[in-house]
Amino acid sequence: MARIASVITILFAGASLVAGAPTTSNHGSSPATEPDPKLAVSVKLNGATFVNKGLVGFGLIPSDFVESTGDSLGGIGSAIALKPGSFKKNRDGTFSGTVITQPDRGFNVDNTIDYQGRQHAIDFVLSPYYGDNNLTFADAQKTLALTYKSTFRYSERNNVPTTGLDALGVRAAQSGFSRDPLADPQLPIANATFPRLSLDLEGLVLNKDGSFWISDEYGPYVYRFDSTGRLVQTIQPPQAILPHNAQGELSFDSENDPATGRVGNQGFECLTVDSAGTTLYVMLQSATVQDGGDDKSTSRFTRLLAYDISSPSKIRPKLKGEWVVPLPQNSKGNTLAASEIHFISRNTFFVLARDGDGHGGDDNNSAYKQADLIDISKATNIANSKFDSPQFPIAKNGTLDRSINPATYVGFVNFIDDTQLARFGLHNGKPADATLIDAKWESLALAPVGDSKFPHDFFLFTAADNDFMSTNGIFDGVSFNAGLDNDNQFLVFRVTLPTVTAASLV
Repeated sequence: MARIASVITILFAGASLVAGAPTTSNHGSSPATEPDPKLAVSVKLNGATFVNKGLVGFGLIPSDFVESTGDSLGGIGSAIALKPGSFKKNRDGTFSGTVITQPDRGFNVDNTIDYQGRQHAIDFVLSPYYGDNNLTFADAQKTLALTYKSTFRYSERNNVPTTGLDALGVRAAQSGFSRDPLADPQLPIANATFPRLSLDLEGLVLNKDGSFWISDEYGPYVYRFDSTGRLVQTIQPPQAILPHNAQGELSFDSENDPATGRVGNQGFECLTVDSAGTTLYVMLQSATVQDGGDDKSTSRFTRLLAYDISSPSKIRPKLKGEWVVPLPQNSKGNTLAASEIHFISRNTFFVLARDGDGHGGDDNNSAYKQADLIDISKATNIANSKFDSPQFPIAKNGTLDRSINPATYVGFVNFIDDTQLARFGLHNGKPADATLIDAKWESLALAPVGDSKFPHDFFLFTAADNDFMSTNGIFDGVSFNAGLDNDNQFLVFRVTLPTVTAASLV
């Protein structure tokens, strides 16, 4: 079994657990208990009106914080999920719960490292701020108070730890599903002399029984772990998605693009589950190589897959749906890759698309970071068709096959709206200080507001992947200096989702 870290409770600097964060109204006369309507932005999708009511919470975890295994707590925005049953509304008007966070492959500025996959439990108290006066950066952090609780790490067969090292080897398939629920296909491993399962962890779905699903970029595969962090099952995608070299062999190398299949470091970034917990959805970060993914100008047509997980321990998860999602492009015509999806209601999802700019990114000034909407009700289901073979691209050189109708894509929640950021002491662009919005937002979670006047209102949580950037970092007992202190930032928006109610949300 995976080692379970001891529980440590630490209150992050600047994040008070005292109820009642600043909620002053426009005129300072009384607390605002609802968002200001003039800050709302509405969009229509398939005849329904979705409303972004604005940013209501902000919190952070310092870049030099050390978790209970002795390593720097970083990269946690790669995936988040609310612990089932933890979210509640308190008598004082605040909300509390536990968010489970999952880092990716660890500190990797120079090279990938032997970072064991893991997840962290972080308690929070949300004190929504609905005023339009600008808070100071310190006061803004009181709107989402964060308390680190615990960590546990992942292992595979025989309690062997997983690793974050680049997958430069391939482990032979192992049969025996009826005798052992693992049922491996050919798995990505570090190399022949270090045959540990290599994981670049991204998506996370929590099950009510304590088990969980994760999606991985190296494979790209989907894995199920039990409540102790032990691997029990693997889902291998269609051949069109698996990375094959020119000789037709599997090659999981993330630095170089294969001849067909997922682009290097652009695997299964996105994972979510339906409200019944019986259909698992997973999506590539961008198009496969044969679909135009080897160039940013032609990589917008990515694939969303659906698997039946109604009884995964008895019946191997089966592919039952596959759709094309047209990702947005920037002013230069380059694709803005997807960092997360989240189920909203039947046929409707959030898609988090972004550029790489912001704090810790390529440039200070970001042009696009959004939680957008897609609808697949009129999209062509290409599952189990010829398009699951790499010989039949869905989009040659980025031009979609005329027989395929893609999902409908609509822009929605803008993370870098200047007015909203200023309300919480944040900004986009220069200067590159602690108040600059982070570059890599990669996670989404939903929780009901519980307002009888607005039964379709939800809190939308998102967190950034800080890439473990710290000038005072530590891994495996060795200090490192990434040249930048990039805190793990969290944002919370309030949104109206007309197609879903709290009762139907997982």
